[in-house]
Amino acid sequence: MRAAPAAPVVTPPGARRVGLGLAALGRPGYITVEHARDLAGNYQPGAMEQRTHAVLDAAYAGGVRYFDAARSYGRAEDFLASWLANRRIVPGAVVVASKWGYTYTAGWRVAAERHEVKDHSLATLRRQLAETRTRLGEHLSLYQIHSATLESGVLDDDAVIDELARLKAIGLRVGLTLTGTSQSDVLRRALEVTRDGKRVFDAVQATWNLLERGAGSALEEAHGAGMRVIVKEALANGRLTERNADPAFASRLAMLREEAARLDTTIDALALAAALARPWTDVVLSGAATTEQLRSNLRAVELPWKTETDARLQSLTMESGEYWRERSVLPWN
Repeated sequence: MRAAPAAPVVTPPGARRVGLGLAALGRPGYITVEHARDLAGNYQPGAMEQRTHAVLDAAYAGGVRYFDAARSYGRAEDFLASWLANRRIVPGAVVVASKWGYTYTAGWRVAAERHEVKDHSLATLRRQLAETRTRLGEHLSLYQIHSATLESGVLDDDAVIDELARLKAIGLRVGLTLTGTSQSDVLRRALEVTRDGKRVFDAVQATWNLLERGAGSALEEAHGAGMRVIVKEALANGRLTERNADPAFASRLAMLREEAARLDTTIDALALAAALARPWTDVVLSGAATTEQLRSNLRAVELPWKTETDARLQSLTMESGEYWRERSVLPWN
């Protein structure tokens, strides 16, 4: 008797709007709350590669088709490349994004004095693009400046912008990621960067979450101008989860628990749903380091978001300077 064919995997259509960021998977040290617990204290590269593959498998099975790495994420690109090869995923079947501008310097040590060094020079762009292409090859579809700032001068560096425009002309989409209190200013400057009358940047990746909403209006402008908007740190590096044991956050945590219970969901899914509900959002990144976290995160795509929910959670919002000061002192692991 012939076995019945396997039933097709049915995934929520909204899952395509969730991406997986590999910042917490590609290196032993990161600033996500209780990151060491996620890795079970096992920092052996082989074990971390297996863990990364398991999370990637869960994401793919859940409908995720956007994957985000960076040269500074330890071995994230290597782990992603081996997964793509092992699963025989052809170029174009998923969106693979990576970044240049930071060099990983921790040497696979959690207690490193410096985990990464920033350099937005043309030489770094060319070196890191070659490194990324060696690993990701034709799968790479979006290449981003990592944490562009006005202070680094990268948006005014004609040599760098000319090179990015050249890459765009041969079919590679280019973008930038943002950080800090000046996200909006940097994005509005990026919208003005052109070559031959055409905007250079195709996409922007920025921090937006229930605590830090400061870049919202600029992201709306970018989306309206045709840029793809990717939201990162929607869980505020774990601060918008049950793991946040900071006494100063207790009242906010209670509010999140109450709203999550009202909607029969988890705090992390609630926070991700808030980002997905923005009309200018194209993709929201999950930073999951375990399959359990990933599956919980994906509950966000089925969560109806109402104006009453947004209104009840509005008081969570922090002043941007305060938010980024707190983020700057989060411990590695």
